[in-house]
Amino acid sequence: MMRTTLGTLLFAGMLLGLGACSNLAAVNAWEKGNLTKPGMAFDGDPLDQRFVQHIYTSKENSSGGNGVGGGGCGCN
Repeated sequence: MMRTTLGTLLFAGMLLGLGACSNLAAVNAWEKGNLTKPGMAFDGDPLDQRFVQHIYTSKENSSGGNGVGGGGCGCN
């Protein structure tokens, strides 16, 4: 009984392990154009990111780390 259960568990583990080798998540050649669109970028608009970082440093009353200088008043 124990040997049959162990064999079944081993077989189920092998099936689960082989299921991870599928190519279902691969990007096809005709889908790569969608990944190059501006909306898919991690950073987005560089000017908008600089504006958001400026507001963040103004509210935190600190500067540095991203090249933003000035004090906490937000007037630079």
